[in-house]
Parts: sequence; structure tokens; C-alpha cells
Amino acid sequence: MLFNSYAFIFLFLPITFAGYFILNRKKLTLAAKTWLVLASFFFYGYWNPIYILFLLGSVVFNYAVGSILIHKSNSPASSRLMLVVGIAGNLFLLAYFKYMDFFITNINAVSSLNLKLLHIALPLGISFLTFTQVAYLVDAAKGMVRDHNFLNYSLFATFFPRLLVGPIVRYREIVPQFDAPLRNKLLNYKYIAQGLTLFFLGLFKKVIIADRLAGWANPGFDAAASLTLVEAWITSLSYTLQLYFDFSGYTDMALGASLLFNIKLPINFNSPYRSLTIQEFWRRWHMTLSRFIRDYIYIPLGGSRGSELRTLLNILATFFLVGLWHGAGWTFIVWGLLHGFALAVFRLWQKTPLRLPRFVSWLITFNFINAAWVFFRAQTFSGAMKVLKGMAGLSGVTLPQGFAPFLSALKEYGIQFGNLFQTIPWESKTLNCFILAFILAVFFKNSNQFVDKLKPNWRTVIALSVIVVYAILNLNRTNEFIYFKF
Repeated sequence: MLFNSYAFIFLFLPITFAGYFILNRKKLTLAAKTWLVLASFFFYGYWNPIYILFLLGSVVFNYAVGSILIHKSNSPASSRLMLVVGIAGNLFLLAYFKYMDFFITNINAVSSLNLKLLHIALPLGISFLTFTQVAYLVDAAKGMVRDHNFLNYSLFATFFPRLLVGPIVRYREIVPQFDAPLRNKLLNYKYIAQGLTLFFLGLFKKVIIADRLAGWANPGFDAAASLTLVEAWITSLSYTLQLYFDFSGYTDMALGASLLFNIKLPINFNSPYRSLTIQEFWRRWHMTLSRFIRDYIYIPLGGSRGSELRTLLNILATFFLVGLWHGAGWTFIVWGLLHGFALAVFRLWQKTPLRLPRFVSWLITFNFINAAWVFFRAQTFSGAMKVLKGMAGLSGVTLPQGFAPFLSALKEYGIQFGNLFQTIPWESKTLNCFILAFILAVFFKNSNQFVDKLKPNWRTVIALSVIVVYAILNLNRTNEFIYFKF
């Protein structure tokens, strides 16, 4: 079930909300938790009921392993072995469902074997579920999980707002909120106002901005045989903005839906395209993933505790895994390694006395991020190179026809004049959306900052009402969120 669907907005969410608070008001707190768990399983199995068995198996397995780790009835060596078994079990499922065809394709490429692809259906949100479960097991082994019971664990693992695309949460962040005193489980009108505002801002981001920008990004990446300079930059920037508004839109909706139940999830985005350095970008982009890779991958690898060379290798190894986690393809791995190299270069740069002006630093950072997203989006290396060659002007440069009288001398250098949109469909609405998206991403407060400062008044109510109505009226062209396939 999609957040951006009539079924979710007008049926599932209101019914789940009403049932939860009716049960809590009657002091049936266990029943209220059970109601949320059952609703979350229904939410997950809405696309395909078989997914319910996968989710249930994952919950039972990790709860059992976690119980052994928490009670520490075995020797330290046995506990370590159980942790390894738990993590390996989760990673095996991830590898089987998400990477098996990728492995088979690469085996066939380097050998004479001709193994058949399995074409396994990927369970939704498996990457996010895996990281959440792994974090839980590690925290359990460290003694950081308390008040452990099956209902609480099920609620932690399946809570529907964050189940599919995060944020990636820790057990101790969310379960204590469900175990709060009864007065915190009753209707909170402040949270309801903030939650609805955040939810519908996220819906607007997804439906009006991200889906509109796909009208330029998709033809440029998927249909065009080649791209001129302007078309290539429009293609790459459209995807850069589409991805941000699509993913942050989902996260806003997740945080907003959670607030309706008096649950605060961690913020996942903090205006990442304003970043002045690549390090700052990863502190602002997908913040719960950045926290996970720091605490559960980078630091266990050794972090920055060893030599400078070892630290740089740890950074590269970490972002190799980050790229692989995002998708079963070499383009994702290249994207991850590009960010790893950028972070390594930035680390070395910090050791010099040289510093760049703020605007130059932002420009370099933003353009690197934009270029790297090309590998993230492209289906193949040739597709990525098509866009990058166009951005470099190697596939031709076309300027508006109106410039011809003033710049005709440029024709000697292969510059042409004519229609800028030769392979990408021109739409004034998409251009307006493109400009609006860039301004919002770089210059305006983000959704969480807006909601924190929200002061209800008639102007705010009218503006939000217009956003809500406009977004809902455009739900007829429902598209999945980009991160669903990860």
C-alpha cells in the first residue's frame, strides 16, 4: 500500500488511527499495540499476501536470536557465535532475494557457465528491514535492549510508517515511546496538527514535485540515444531533485504518520543540498543510514583509530558496502566508491591549510553529488556515460535560436542554434517545478524546520489546505517511491 494512494489516506490510516486510540482510551494498551502490529502486517502484505510470511519469519527469527543474546545464558563465546548466526541469517536472506541474480550474472560473465537467472521477487523494504534487524541484534549483544517481549519487538520491527523505506531506527528509540504512560497514548492535538502538516507536505513533495520532475529525468536516462549539453544537465539535475523530493517526501510522510500515534521517529534529512562539503552532505542526507554505517560498519572496521592509510581504506570499504546495499548492480557500487573517494580526498584536504570560499565549496560539492547520482540512476554504464558525455558537451552543444544573431561565430566550433529540447519533452509546468524544486532544496527551510516553527493561523491553514487539495487531486497518477526498489 502506497502512502500516496486513496486507500492509505482515506481508509487504512484513519481506521488504524481510530482503532489504536479507542483501545488506548479503554485502557486496553496491549490490545492497542496488537492492533498496530496487525495493521502493519496488513500494510506490508497488501501488495502480496505471501510477504506476510516473510515478515513474520524475520520477526520470529530475530526475536529468538535477540532473546538469547539479551539473557546471556551462554558463555561469551557462544553469545558471539549466536550474534554471528543472527547477522548471517539476515544477510543471507538479503543476498538471496536481492543479489542472487546479480551474482549469477557476474559468474556467467567471467566463466563458461550459463546459469539461469532466478528472477526472484524482491520483498519490499528488505534492505531497510535487514539493517534494522542487524542493529537490534548488535545492540542486544551489547546489553542496550531492555523490557524485551515479543509484542514490543514485533511493533518495533513492523511499525508501518517506517517499515518500507525507513528511517532506520533503534529499539531503544521507539519501544519506550510505546511503553509511555497512558496519558501519552491518548489524542495529542499538537502532534496531530504537526503530523498532518508533515504528512501532506511530504505528499506534495512526492506527487507534485518529484513525479513531475520524472517527466524530464526518465526520458533523458531511459529513452534518449544521446543528449546535448543542456539536455544532459537538465536530465541529471532533474533526477537529483526528483530523488531528494521523492525520498524526503516519503520520510516526511513517515514521520507525520508516526506523530499521529504520538511516536517521534528520527529526522532523516536536513537540507542536504546546502552542504559545503561531502562530509556535511552525509551528515544531512539519509541521516539514519549515515548513523548506521558509522556505528555498525565503519567503526567496527577500525574507523579512524589506525594509520591514515588504514582509515582511508576503511572509508572506501564502507562506501563500497553502502553502494552495494543500495542496489544489485555495478553502477551502484561505482556510486558508492565515488563517495568513498570523495570523503577520502576531503579527509586529506582537511590536513592542509587551504580553504575555499563558501560558494565555491558548495558549487563543487553540489556538482559532484549531481554527477555521482548519474551512476545511481543509470541502468548501465553506457547509460551513465551517455549523460556524463552530454554534460561535458561531447555530444553536441545547442543554444537557443535567439542567441544566433549575437553568437554566430560559435558555429565554427560546432555550436548549433535551435530547439533546446530535442529528445526531452518540453513542458512549462515541468520547468516551473524544476525551478521551484531547486529553490526549495537550496534556499528554503526544510519540512521539519517548518513544522517545528509552525504557528497555526488562517494564512497557514489556507496555504496548507491548498497544498492538500492540489496533491490529493493529483493522486490519479500514483507512482511508487524510488527507494521501494532498494
